[in-house]
Amino acid sequence: MSLQTFHGHIRDQLGEAIVAGLHPPGSSLPPEPQLCEALGVSRTVVREAVKSLAAKGLVSTGPKVGTRVRPAEQWNWFDPDVVAWQTRAGLTREFLRDVQELRRVVEPAAVRLAAERATAADLAELDEAFAGMGHAVAEGGDYVSHDLRFHQALLAASHNRMMVQMAKALSALLRTSFEVSTAQPGRAAQSLPLHGAILEALRARDPARAEGASLALIDSAREDIEQAMALRRTGRRGARPAPAEAALRPRPGRRGRASAATSPSD
Repeated sequence: MSLQTFHGHIRDQLGEAIVAGLHPPGSSLPPEPQLCEALGVSRTVVREAVKSLAAKGLVSTGPKVGTRVRPAEQWNWFDPDVVAWQTRAGLTREFLRDVQELRRVVEPAAVRLAAERATAADLAELDEAFAGMGHAVAEGGDYVSHDLRFHQALLAASHNRMMVQMAKALSALLRTSFEVSTAQPGRAAQSLPLHGAILEALRARDPARAEGASLALIDSAREDIEQAMALRRTGRRGARPAPAEAALRPRPGRRGRASAATSPSD
């Protein structure tokens, strides 16, 4: 394992522990010596990991106050690592609601612009992504990657530089949302004609119809997500501890030392 990969591994452990609630907002991370002992690494590695977490908005550092966990509202939710930690820690209704609300604000406006500005190359990219979705439905395969490509192409077809950049930032959030909304059998097949309606509206250069088709797709995905989350709740047999939790507990036989992690909060 390279040094960079090793640093990333420790950062992931700490980041996931924070997102999972082992270190609630406002609490302080354990002192460096305790983290070093719990994780079996040097102070340099811990400091690099904490520096990365601070850059992602999860923690703040300062003299005499140590390293404090910031409120979740201040985390960088466009960061793929933060999204991945939330996914592993367990997707919440609030997280998925926020993603769908963001989509409802951004995508219909982008699609409306795309109906006016899409070039032949834009439509060709959308056609390829849509064909990939159809093939995945018919033959099996990675539907979500083609779905993500379709939506990124929609934002790019707006030819608004800010929205094009937003497509990159939204990528991890959209993928997570699509994985949940198409998780149940038949959901991908049901969403396919809704995507097709957007594509047809773009070809017709009809901004109002394109915007309406986009809203219909997003609202349908929201319903699918709500059903998927309801099924997960009824099928749950008890929460499992986050993978990072074990690594952040003190080693056995070290009596008198403070725990390196707090208890998960409900």
